[in-house]
Amino acid sequence: MFTTFALAAAAPGSSGMASFMSFIPLILIFAVFYFLLIRPQQQQMKKHRTKIGAVKKGDQVVTGGGLVGKVTRVDDTYVDVELGQGIKVKAVKATLSDVVDPMTAKPAND
Repeated sequence: MFTTFALAAAAPGSSGMASFMSFIPLILIFAVFYFLLIRPQQQQMKKHRTKIGAVKKGDQVVTGGGLVGKVTRVDDTYVDVELGQGIKVKAVKATLSDVVDPMTAKPAND
């Protein structure tokens, strides 16, 4: 333990530039993570929120549980989804995972 203090006392003082140069790799790693991981994920989440926020009556949606249905009523926080003829459920709008375009959607039994 005493040798550590002795070595630290004998070492010459480090300059400010040398300590800054040791942080450059950390800054570069953070920049790479931001531009390759964090920023694209934020853009994808923003796009999803706008898509779910624009849900209207008659849209075909996929719920978080994987159920596909047609929207019959839209509220600020809830959406009524018709899963089949006469089968309606109330879902929280935030749990919708996708809005499907009925023109490009492929039927399940094809």
